[in-house]
Amino acid sequence: MELILWRWSTTVQLSSLAIIAVFFAVLARSVRSAELQWWVLAWCANFFAIAIALSYWYLQPPAWTFPIALPLYMGGKTAFVLLLTEGAWSLKRPGRRLFRTRFVVPALALYTLGSAFTLSNIDQLGVVQHFTMGVLLAGGFGLILKRPLEGGLTWLAAGFLGRSVLSFVEAAAYAFQLAPADTIPPGLRSVTGTFLAAHSSFDSGTEWLLALGCVLALSERAQRELRQYNRDLLDAQADLRKLVDRDPLTGLANRRSLDEILRIIRPEGGTLLFFDLDDFKQVNDWHGHQTGDDRLRKFAAALGESFRSDDVLVRYAGDEFLVVARGLDESQADERIQLVRQRFRKAQGDGPQVTFSVGVSTFAPGGDPHAALKAADESMYRAKEIRRSPPGSPTRASRAV
Repeated sequence: MELILWRWSTTVQLSSLAIIAVFFAVLARSVRSAELQWWVLAWCANFFAIAIALSYWYLQPPAWTFPIALPLYMGGKTAFVLLLTEGAWSLKRPGRRLFRTRFVVPALALYTLGSAFTLSNIDQLGVVQHFTMGVLLAGGFGLILKRPLEGGLTWLAAGFLGRSVLSFVEAAAYAFQLAPADTIPPGLRSVTGTFLAAHSSFDSGTEWLLALGCVLALSERAQRELRQYNRDLLDAQADLRKLVDRDPLTGLANRRSLDEILRIIRPEGGTLLFFDLDDFKQVNDWHGHQTGDDRLRKFAAALGESFRSDDVLVRYAGDEFLVVARGLDESQADERIQLVRQRFRKAQGDGPQVTFSVGVSTFAPGGDPHAALKAADESMYRAKEIRRSPPGSPTRASRAV
C-alpha cells in the first residue's frame, strides 16, 4: 500500500513540477529577466531529481543501482534550493551574485559523492537530504528578510519558510523510521510511514507557494522599475520642456511659452510691459556679439531684480523682452520701469551704454491678452519714435488700455 502511495505522490509532484518548469521557461523567454534564468534552472533541477525518484519507485531496480541514483537525486534537490536562493537574491540585489560557481560546484559534488559512499538506505538519505534542504531554505529565508523587504519578496520568504519547515519535519519523520523498533510505538511508526509515502504531494503545495512568491516578487520588481522609468521619463520631459521653453542666454521664459503664460493670466487680467533695447544692432556691430550677449544678460538680470517674484519675464525676441504682471497699476509700472533703468545703467559700468524703450498696456479679467500684447508693442514703438524726435518732445511711453 505504501509503495502505491509513494508512486502516486511522487507522480503528483513530478506533474506539478513539469507545469511550473514549463511556465517559468515560457516566462523567461517573454520577460528576458536575469533572475528568471536562475528559477528556470532551479525548477528543472527539481524536476530532474523527482524524475529519478519516480523512476526508482516504479522500476524497483536492484540494490547496486542505489549509489548511482542517490547522488543524482541529492544533487538535483540541493541544486534546486541553491538556484532558487540565487534567483531570490538577484531580485533583492540586482547584478550581485550570492554563490560563486567555482566554489559551489565542487562543494555540491563532494556532498553528493560523499553521501553515495556513506548512506545505505532511503531513510538515511531522507534524513540527510531533507535536513540539508531545511538548513539551506532557512538560510534563504533569512537572506530575503534582510532589509529592504518589498511586498512581493514577502510571499517568496513565506514560501522559503514553509518549505524549510516541511523539510525539517520530513527529516524528523525519516529519523523516526531509523529508530529501533522498541523505542517507537507501532502506531506512530505506521503514521510516519504513511506521511513519508505521501510527503511528495505536500512538497507540491509548498513548491507552488514558492512559485507564486517568485512571480509576485518579479511582478513587484517590474512595477517598481516601471514606476522609476516613468519618473525618469517625466523628469526628462520636464528638463526638455525647460530647455525648449527657456532662453539659454538669459534664463528667462522664451516666446514659445508665451501662449501658456497668457492663457493662465487671462482670467485675472494683467499688465504687459514690452521692452526693446535701443539701437542694439549697433552694439553687436561695433563692440561684438560677446558684448551684446553681456548686455542682454544684464538687462534680464535688471528685470528680475526690479519686478516681483510672481511676475513672468519673457525674452520675446532678440532684443525684445516682455513682462507679464498681475495687479500692477500705472504708477507701480512706472516705478518698476525706473528701477530697471537705474539697475541696468549701473550694471553696464564703463562700457557701451544701452538704453531701452518700453510700452505698457493692460487688459481686464477675461479680456484678450493678445490684443493687449499688440497694444504694448505699438506703445513701445511710439515711445521709440518719441525718443528719436527732437529735444523738447515728450519722453514718456504712451499707454494703451
